[in-house]
Amino acid sequence: MDVHDANRVFNALSQETRLRAFRLLVRAGPTGLAAGALSEALGTPHNTLSFHLNHLSQAGIVSSRREGRSIIYSADFQATHELITFLVRDCCSAEFATVREDSTSACAIIELAQCCAPPSSDRL
Repeated sequence: MDVHDANRVFNALSQETRLRAFRLLVRAGPTGLAAGALSEALGTPHNTLSFHLNHLSQAGIVSSRREGRSIIYSADFQATHELITFLVRDCCSAEFATVREDSTSACAIIELAQCCAPPSSDRL
């Protein structure tokens, strides 16, 4: 992922309805959610939600598929992984965060360092 791609994703997620929809899709996992279920859960009219889901799809972090008469949306976990990896590897100093591959589980592990020193008693 490069800066242009990351910016496109951040732009899509910077709107509240889109961020809330994306979070629901992440929680739903790879099976995703039907558009109607998303609309109901968010309390958002179908046509408004369709507009927002299109933005997420254009950003490459949501995909859709047809199942019968329903359209099922799901988060693109590979794109999400790439965004998080981009942030940690390219935007954080190794002093604060690193990403390593775990050979046992074949998962990426993010390790965050303590970024802020605890307040000392002499500063009070």
